[in-house]
Amino acid sequence: MFIKFSDIPGSHNLFLDYLYEFNNVKKYYNTDFRNTSEYPTHLKKVADHSRPHKQELYSIIKNQYKDKNPSEKTKQLIEFLKEENSLAIVTGQQVGIIGGPLYTIFKVITGIKLAEQLNSQYLDYKFFPVFWLEADDHDFEEIASINLINQDNNLTTISYPLPEEEESNKGSVGYLKIEKEIDTFFEQFDASLRNTEFKTEILNKLKSFYCIGKTFKEAFSELLFDLFDEKGLIIFDPQDKEVKRLLKPVFKNEAANYRTHSEKLIAVSAELEETYHAQVKVRPFNLFYNYEEGRYLIEPVDNEFKLKRKRKKFSYDELIQSIENEYYNFSPNVLLRPICQDYLFPTAFYVGGPSEVSYFAQVNVLYPLFDIPSPIIYPRSSATIVEKNISTITQKFNLEARNIFILNETLKDKVIAELSDNSLSDLFDNSQKEVDAIFDKLKEYLFNIDKTISDASDKYRQKAVNSISELKNKSLDAQKNKYDVVSKQIDKILIAYMPNSNLQEREINIFYFINKYGFDVLNKIIDELDIQKFEHQIINL
Repeated sequence: MFIKFSDIPGSHNLFLDYLYEFNNVKKYYNTDFRNTSEYPTHLKKVADHSRPHKQELYSIIKNQYKDKNPSEKTKQLIEFLKEENSLAIVTGQQVGIIGGPLYTIFKVITGIKLAEQLNSQYLDYKFFPVFWLEADDHDFEEIASINLINQDNNLTTISYPLPEEEESNKGSVGYLKIEKEIDTFFEQFDASLRNTEFKTEILNKLKSFYCIGKTFKEAFSELLFDLFDEKGLIIFDPQDKEVKRLLKPVFKNEAANYRTHSEKLIAVSAELEETYHAQVKVRPFNLFYNYEEGRYLIEPVDNEFKLKRKRKKFSYDELIQSIENEYYNFSPNVLLRPICQDYLFPTAFYVGGPSEVSYFAQVNVLYPLFDIPSPIIYPRSSATIVEKNISTITQKFNLEARNIFILNETLKDKVIAELSDNSLSDLFDNSQKEVDAIFDKLKEYLFNIDKTISDASDKYRQKAVNSISELKNKSLDAQKNKYDVVSKQIDKILIAYMPNSNLQEREINIFYFINKYGFDVLNKIIDELDIQKFEHQIINL
């Protein structure tokens, strides 16, 4: 089953137009992802673009895999890097603890399946999927927790303790080492999961990845490797010092031309705000600098550059010299990251979610300034995984998935009202109308007797309205108590479909499902996830 994103509350108009009305947004993107007739021209343009560092990138990735034992499929993909006609399908995500929300998994699957599909259709090229570990970010809070549905069928958040407030800028999350607090995380994780035949294996495996001394990036990479290496996936670490060395031309271009870059970004962002929204706040400079174990934004001030909230300063010449000699200390912000990605890789497609589709509308103006062909933005697959017990309840109440998304907050009242002999809401609404009609007649009649009394009738009308409203609320509460079992069943549906009033894929971690159904459930998701539908999919287990 598929549901249009326009039928799901909260979908942004820019994303909806990108999916369904591309002509409205075509000036912000290079190619309509649905228009496959444009693919050959696009693929040739990307493949023909000169990348003198290609052999070096191949060597770097080979070195990143030296301590791994990749599958034959992944080995073959790495070898594709040397080919003149090789093209990348790139996606990426922050290194969320034990995988983060489900949409990270959906991104990977979309990238893998898109590469396979293109390899079967365009035989003149070799496509390889790349997962870019977004570990330069320094917002630890965004990666430090997961949500699960616990044994009591409640949504629960399990968090790795955040750093102390005074030490909140601990630098890039990819460099943060796992400490003894991971034991507390796994204790909570264990207590939240129901006991199944798969639980011990899952815990042992995850603890082998997330153990004291490893970084969050290393653990995330090992997890991703374990889940997807057999399917064929290149996991790429952009924090590698040798990668940063290759990016020196991008960093220097930003330093030399930041004013032009900023002007272009501000102009397109202002234009987007008139009709849609600008996903990312534009900064005057798009590079960060690692300093004193923190990661700080570089800000141009009075013909020099300083670190935000620090006294560290550079002249322009000093900044360029630092990029030349200390390139490993620099990292891009969210708007420059795609430029770095597509400078390194011959990126034909970038697989992104709704937010990324939106920020590429901003960042596309930078590509000509760096002389890099921009990729086609391919929407990642989106899905809600529905367990059999949830399907049984929805069938019992004759509920369609589309209506669950639309109603959400009022779903329980609607179902209970339909099960009642009569609708309490309708009964009270009709009573309200009858009271209004009575007071309207009284006011008209009393006006002929005494205008003051007529006007005073409004006060008594309001008292009656308040009394009816109070009685309605008490009656609805009594009705809900009467249908307590039904209420709990609807709660199960809502937690499964819309946890925290959000799409399941943005809240629930994959190991909730793996714990109940084993690792084979991942293969089922891979098989069933449709990467060509561009609608929200319901996958029934």
